Amino acid sequence: MASVTQITTERKPVGISLLLIISGLVGLLAAFMLTFEKFQLLLHPGTTASCDFSIVVQCGKNLASWQGSLLGFPNPMIGMMAWPVVITTGVVLLAGGTLARWYWRALHIGAMGALAFVIWLFIESVFSLGTLCPWCMVTWVATIALVVVLKGWALKHGVWGTSQWLTNAGTKLLQWSPTVILGILLIEAVIAQLRLDWIHHL
Repeated sequence: MASVTQITTERKPVGISLLLIISGLVGLLAAFMLTFEKFQLLLHPGTTASCDFSIVVQCGKNLASWQGSLLGFPNPMIGMMAWPVVITTGVVLLAGGTLARWYWRALHIGAMGALAFVIWLFIESVFSLGTLCPWCMVTWVATIALVVVLKGWALKHGVWGTSQWLTNAGTKLLQWSPTVILGILLIEAVIAQLRLDWIHHL
């Protein structure tokens, strides 16, 4: 009998494992590049970031803003700490390990917090700073994909309870996750286009 404190599945969860690993690697790369750009700007004042492509598509303005260091240090450093946890979780699952329900709940809550932070950063970037930061957008994509799939998987596998409607909701969300992810990204692109006309600034 499976332990009630662990989340187990009938077969090795390859799909969610790869999603965690890939989204974690993509997010970590974006966090590293943003941190690197921040260091370069500090070491070489007056220069522009290599990810500054136009007045709209750039990351220099974001990195220099107070929004870019909300907790008193560059936001990408949060990603440098958080994304390795996501990657490690995926590797553990792929290796056949099991994780306690409390861990999945904590990961789910952390991912939802990251999504809320990403939404706030998107709003600030588009409506206050008037920019689209390339590496920031990579982080947004990785976070959105992680949250949508993780939420579906968590509901399907009883992380938040085993009632039929929760597991059914999780199954449906997993089935529609590509559409949901693309829909969210499309909404963001349309909002940014209407606000910034970013297509003409590429």
